[in-house]
Amino acid sequence: MEKSLKSMSINNGLILGLLLSVISVLVYAVNLDLFTKWWLGIILFLIAVGLGAYSAVKFKQQQGFLSFKEAFTAYFITIAIGTLIATVVGIIIFTFVDPDAAQYLNEQILILTKETLENFGAPKEAIQEAMVEAEKKDNFSIGAQAQAYVVRLVIYSIIGLIVALIVKKNNPDEE
Repeated sequence: MEKSLKSMSINNGLILGLLLSVISVLVYAVNLDLFTKWWLGIILFLIAVGLGAYSAVKFKQQQGFLSFKEAFTAYFITIAIGTLIATVVGIIIFTFVDPDAAQYLNEQILILTKETLENFGAPKEAIQEAMVEAEKKDNFSIGAQAQAYVVRLVIYSIIGLIVALIVKKNNPDEE
């Protein structure tokens, strides 16, 4: 029996959410500093895009064809559900389970920001201004994580448009 586009995408979204959440929990348990590493973000990004694209390709294989809209829908539902689950897990960890971890990571992010600005040769006044502004921000508050979720959805959607263009295949009966 063929699965519908929505049910297949929802299942893939649940898998993505579980995968991203397990990685986050493992990173939290093993070494909190890994959250500040750029390469971890790239790995998580590639996993999300890969599973979103897989969702579209799998539905195309099942049907034999896939419109642009269906390809984007399969991708987007997978990404939206998966990253929402991971965001909720992040909120639970850093707001309720261990707020001290969020404070620690905010401090580490400040240190990395200062080092990056110094490496780029920014003037001391600009570095001080940036640090004052950065100190005001709690990267792990519920609001900041919800805002990051929305920003990620926009970025993933842009990539999803490209994926949908690549994956789509017109129905031969409609040509």
